[in-house]
Amino acid sequence: MARDKEAKQRQVKGKKLVCPICGYDQFQTRRTLMNTPGLTFFGLDWANRSADNFICDNCGHVLWFARK
Repeated sequence: MARDKEAKQRQVKGKKLVCPICGYDQFQTRRTLMNTPGLTFFGLDWANRSADNFICDNCGHVLWFARK
């Protein structure tokens, strides 16, 4: 998943996402690296795991889902 600035309804594992803060159901998406001190120290940030983020288009709350 690349960054998608279009706010729309999203699903994770077949379940519709709803913001736990405001109850809104429209999200933007992005992918974020989950940096670790060890790999960052050696300049290997690219080798860190990534997570999918869903950003509520109403209140800005960010939901994180680790990629497996």
